[in-house]
Amino acid sequence: QVQLVESGGGLVQPGGSLRLSCAASTNSFSLYTMAWYRQAPGNQRELVARITDGGSTNYADSVKGRFTISRDGAKKTVYLQMSSLKPEDSAVYYCLAKAVRSYWGPGTQVTVSS
Repeated sequence: QVQLVESGGGLVQPGGSLRLSCAASTNSFSLYTMAWYRQAPGNQRELVARITDGGSTNYADSVKGRFTISRDGAKKTVYLQMSSLKPEDSAVYYCLAKAVRSYWGPGTQVTVSS
């Protein structure tokens, strides 16, 4: 069982930045593909960014050039640096750890509003 704890969400003005963190409770962190998803009210959960165990990344078209995913093996943490935030980025952001099994964090709210 892997526990994930997200942090860093909050209220930010359009054009602002936030950094989300997701700490994992596993000593096998390096073996997991890590990802960030988001879900806005009335919408399906969607992939935002993914980073493999080898460090390859991919992003949703809507966030390319604005968001950056990274991972720190020593801290067993994955990050999502979000810049130039837009109101449409408002959602609950979830962390996912995927190997043979998948694990989700409880989510952190991001609200972009003036």
